Amino acid sequence: MILLYACTIFLSAFLLFQVQPMIGKMILPWFGGSAAVWSTCMLFFQVVLFLGYLYAHLTTRYLTPRRQSLLHLALLLASLALLPVAADSSWKPGAGDEPVPLIVGLMAASIGLPYFLLSTTGPLVQAWFARERSGAVPYRLFALSNFGSMLGLLSYPILFEPLLAVPSMALAWSLAYALFVAVCGLLAARWLARGAAPQAAPAAAPQAPLTARIHAWWLLLAALPAVLLMSVTSHLTQNIAPIPLLWVLPLMLYLASFILCFEGGGWYRRRLFLPLMALAVPAMLLFSTVPHLLPKNLAVPVALFSVGLFVCCMVCHGELARLKPHPSRLTSYFLTIAAGGAAGGVFVALLAPRIFNDDYEMAFALLAASFAIPSLIYRDPRGTNYPWLQRAHWHVGAVFGVTLMVVLFAARLAFFDRHDIKQRNFYGVVKIKDVGQGVDSYRQLAHGTILHGLQYRPPARRHWPTTYYGEDSGVTLALRAASPASTARVGVVGLGVGTLAAYCRPGDYYRFYEINPLVVRAARESFSFLSGCAGTVGIAEGDARLSLEREPPQQFDLLVLDAFSGDAIPVHLLTREAFAIYLRHLKPGGVLAVHTSNRHLELAPVVRMAADSFGKEALMVHRAGDRAKHMITSQWVLVGERSAPALAALRQAGRPVDANAALRPWTDDYSSIWGVLK
Repeated sequence: MILLYACTIFLSAFLLFQVQPMIGKMILPWFGGSAAVWSTCMLFFQVVLFLGYLYAHLTTRYLTPRRQSLLHLALLLASLALLPVAADSSWKPGAGDEPVPLIVGLMAASIGLPYFLLSTTGPLVQAWFARERSGAVPYRLFALSNFGSMLGLLSYPILFEPLLAVPSMALAWSLAYALFVAVCGLLAARWLARGAAPQAAPAAAPQAPLTARIHAWWLLLAALPAVLLMSVTSHLTQNIAPIPLLWVLPLMLYLASFILCFEGGGWYRRRLFLPLMALAVPAMLLFSTVPHLLPKNLAVPVALFSVGLFVCCMVCHGELARLKPHPSRLTSYFLTIAAGGAAGGVFVALLAPRIFNDDYEMAFALLAASFAIPSLIYRDPRGTNYPWLQRAHWHVGAVFGVTLMVVLFAARLAFFDRHDIKQRNFYGVVKIKDVGQGVDSYRQLAHGTILHGLQYRPPARRHWPTTYYGEDSGVTLALRAASPASTARVGVVGLGVGTLAAYCRPGDYYRFYEINPLVVRAARESFSFLSGCAGTVGIAEGDARLSLEREPPQQFDLLVLDAFSGDAIPVHLLTREAFAIYLRHLKPGGVLAVHTSNRHLELAPVVRMAADSFGKEALMVHRAGDRAKHMITSQWVLVGERSAPALAALRQAGRPVDANAALRPWTDDYSSIWGVLK
């Protein structure tokens, strides 16, 4: 029976965290590939997890074992009706739709009941175990649950995502869920067969009532790691790539801290993790504020923030484990922990974008932890393992550390966050700032930590193209080759400040596709590339791919794909199905220009494979930057018909894209970044 309990716990946890990246990847293309999609998914998962724990707590407390078993069996059987799991396309957003309610509704309709039942399993089955074996401590089952969760997460990007397409993964998950229903149903049926009363057991010793203070500490120590988890994940996915790998890694470390702290082996040591936290907190605060101080490669920022997250989670979860109650208070304890996680998710996904105009939630959580942990240990200095560390010494050190954190945060506000306009929404933070004086002064637009365009302020230079759109850049050469004399029809996926409109001639038509309404407002009100266009400018708001799917063929001479959010690439815009849409909107002989400049990923081979699948040629044009003219080093891949005059003219400026034999073509059902990491 112990094996049956363990298998049920492990299987439920494994499936619980396998479905998170899988369903997130299903719906990511519908919402612009934004990193905020994962934050909203995490909000849904944490709220449903809390509801699952609440269900376990209430049914354990108020229902007899027989009635509880009947109810749980009925819900398990009902959940089978939702298999196999799939995202219904009717939930695809339209222009102007609010993404958060759609994502939550979509997930509730597609995976809600199975996920809810998986969420109930940990506390419910542990309560059954504690009831059956009075005096047994079920906290190792909690550690086993977190181990299954971590294994489910780790196996997704390493094993399942590189090998299986999304429909195959969904089918495999559905079959495994049916197995879980059978195993969990067997446990529930066993309690049903035993009748209304459990086996006789020695009466438990009376327990002291739980105070509001202890519940508050449980809630806080669970909420702070949840906020850090989501804010670190958002930072990594916004500035690197919104992909399951970077969703999974922080969550895996978060769960690893749970496992180590609740396993019972004493992995949490104050004398080790408190000094590490004292180093990690200012480092995370500094490098999230000034990311350009880090080396420009993938490993260093990922490692820094991952280690910092793990250390902070170990401290919070370690202190949480030190406060764990008697097993008779098990469901109340886990319910409060789940409530803390849900509160953290609500704060990051719903409140922070509305009360902050920048990504301050990570700094907020770090500062809160800097206050909370010293306060907790000041009240209970036992176990610090420092003979010299008495309360007074700890108090002085804590005040010094907190003061340092406040000073760093104040420095961020005073020196690094000085922008003339700063706004935030679901898609991120948009910052506008005037820089310099005189003829060299300019206005810039940044999205997160990445520059997304700038314009000179003096009238004589205001029409000069900058950044990735210089006179000899790949996109400019493609524009000239695709429409050398006549008027041009140009489509641009990704507006930025509208720099490409600097090349607009009388009679030209430029149609921009932009998902972020704040970017549209900034380009219209704070920059003049659009208003200065001599031709006609149109803007289609909403996800570019969904807009292009709905529109009739536009007959573009040139279609430009430049939809970046930081260094994060919307993967759904680089799949074979996406290229089929782009090519449908090109006129015969037209050119598709894909911006592939990136610090972390080599995307040119992905574009070539998509081009090869349609019999097109792909040429790469690489140009060095020029700081004096605010030109940034750029890499463009130009795709067109091999026999088209435009491609013949571009072959002199570019070269064929090198093939990547280890890379599989990206589709809506399959993509993996392992083969394109630099």
